[in-house]
Amino acid sequence: MWRYLPVLLLLCLWQILCSLGTVPNYVLPSPIEIVQGLGTLLTTGMPPGHLLYNHILYSLYRVGWGFSIACVLGIPLGLLMGWFPWFHRVFSPIIEVIRPIPPLAWIPIAIVWLGIGMRSAAFIIFLGAFFPILLNTASGVLSVSPILIDAARTLNATQKDIFFKVLVPASLPSIFVGMRVGMGVAWMTLVAAEFSGVKDGYGLGFMIMTARDIQRPDQILAGMLVIGMIGFIIDWLFKAWESKTRRCV
Repeated sequence: MWRYLPVLLLLCLWQILCSLGTVPNYVLPSPIEIVQGLGTLLTTGMPPGHLLYNHILYSLYRVGWGFSIACVLGIPLGLLMGWFPWFHRVFSPIIEVIRPIPPLAWIPIAIVWLGIGMRSAAFIIFLGAFFPILLNTASGVLSVSPILIDAARTLNATQKDIFFKVLVPASLPSIFVGMRVGMGVAWMTLVAAEFSGVKDGYGLGFMIMTARDIQRPDQILAGMLVIGMIGFIIDWLFKAWESKTRRCV
C-alpha cells in the first residue's frame, strides 16, 4: 500500500496546482478533467460516434497482425542465426544495415507500396517488433552453455534433438524478452502509423490526433493513459505466459 503513496501525493499536488490556476488546463489538464475526458471518449467518442472501445479493437487488430508476423519470422530466423554460423554470416550484414533505420522512416514508402490503411500500419508494426525479437532470440541461442550441448551429445542426441530439446528451451527467456520488447515497440510504431492516416477512421493514434486537431488535451492524455494501461496489461500477460511456459519446460 505504501508504494502507491508517492503516486497519490503527485496526483493530489497536480490537481491542486490545476485548481489554483498555477498550471493552465489547456497546457496540462487536471486528473479530474482527464477522467472526464476518458468518460467522453467512452460515451460520445472522438470523433463523435467513434467510441473508445472501437479504437482499442482496431489498434489491437493492427498490432496483432504486425506482431504475429514479426514472431513467425523473427523467432525461427533468430534460432537459425544462433545455431548455424554460416546463416549468421549471410544475414547479419543485411540485418545490421536495415536495423538502424527507424520504423517511422518506412511510413512514406509503406504508403506508396501498400496504401493508407491496415496493410501499411501492420508493415510498420512488423518492422518495429521484428528486430528485437530476432536479435534476442539469436542472442539466447548463442548464450546457451556448451556444457548442455556436450551433455546431450554424450547421450547420443541427434542434432535435431539438441536443437529442439536443448537450444529452444534454454533460449526461451531471451525469446520472451525479445517478444516483450517487440510488443512495446509495436505500440509505439502503431500510434505513429495511425498518425499518418487510416482509411477507416479508427485507432488510438487516430483518436489522439483528432483530439489534437480540436485542442482537447484532456482527451489526448486520456488516450495516452489508455495506451499505457493496455501496454501494462499485455506485458503482465507475457510475464504470466513466460512463467507458465518455463514451469512446463
